[in-house]
Amino acid sequence: MRTVSNIHDLPTPSLLLDRDLLERNLTAMQDRANKLGVALRPHIKTHKCVEIANHQIDLGARGITVSTFYEAEQFSAAGFNDITWAFPLPPVYAPRVAELYEKSRIRVVVDSPEAAGHIDNVARVTGQRIHVWLKVDCGFHRVGVDPHSVLAEELIRNLSTSTTLIFDGILSHSGQSYSAHNRGEILAYAEQERFVMIEFAERMRDRGYNVPMISVGSTPAMSVAENLKGIDEARPGNYVFYDYTQAMLGSCSIADCALSVLASVVSHQPGASYFITDAGALALSKDPGPTHIRNDMDMGIIYEDYERKRLHPHLHYRTLSQEHGKVVTVDPRFIEGKFKVGDKVRILEHHSCLTAANFDRYYIVQGDEIVDEWKILRGRM
Repeated sequence: MRTVSNIHDLPTPSLLLDRDLLERNLTAMQDRANKLGVALRPHIKTHKCVEIANHQIDLGARGITVSTFYEAEQFSAAGFNDITWAFPLPPVYAPRVAELYEKSRIRVVVDSPEAAGHIDNVARVTGQRIHVWLKVDCGFHRVGVDPHSVLAEELIRNLSTSTTLIFDGILSHSGQSYSAHNRGEILAYAEQERFVMIEFAERMRDRGYNVPMISVGSTPAMSVAENLKGIDEARPGNYVFYDYTQAMLGSCSIADCALSVLASVVSHQPGASYFITDAGALALSKDPGPTHIRNDMDMGIIYEDYERKRLHPHLHYRTLSQEHGKVVTVDPRFIEGKFKVGDKVRILEHHSCLTAANFDRYYIVQGDEIVDEWKILRGRM
């Protein structure tokens, strides 16, 4: 239950979610997916929030995507019944997947014979025909099979002919789009992902294997893609909030960033060229953002005027300790007589996914008014 109605009365650090911007971002991405002819299966690891996920479904999303089994369990308990766990299946979770499958359709991801074998064995024992995706490396080189490898065809053969599993198709993540410098480079990465996945699917289909669907995903790629012909679904996540990283890459503008952190000034020594807030690494995370793009943000930047979406040109977070955030300026005159102990600042974070994962709740705001509170389902097994 809310105990305060205005953000200036909140304890700090607090996580603020701009309701109007959230609504705009959710609607815009669903409209984009509809226009491009793909189903939207949003990745809820960004927000971990039932209220937001429910609204995504109401707007037309096809199920949800999660990063952890904990998220799968929590959202299953909240009534979601079509969940893709888009992470290479840790074999130890195979029995628990089968248990959860009795409540919700959970789709798992594999990229190895070992993981495929574990889920196949569990399916044989329990009689559950569990849905499985094959993860494909489309150029990010993190996880996923090389689409030109012998292993890739071997797994396609085994999964597509399995009598115990249901093969959903091939799935990728264009994480390489985060190394782009601008929208043009992001667009090239999006097209690269589409080409790699379609070429692989068609080659396997020509050899007689059934590849039912192709699933792709990343917020940068989905924010700029112009052609998704041949793709069945997309799984962006960060778009619900966006953040400074996405703005620097060209996925969005500062005006689209819906999440911010409210912090208090806790120390400001006379004549110093810095002051300290109570938003440290456990509020903002230590993600350094797009370091390949020149910017002066360091670990975070303060809004000078939130309503106008104007960032302070002379202040940024230089270092983050566990609970301390050091805000520096090039000249003490920029902060002299300002940012006194007890004053509050509003911070634009580098990475909204990691920032949200540090908090227990969102304060939903319109202007300075708090209109609701939503729980963040963060946790581990």
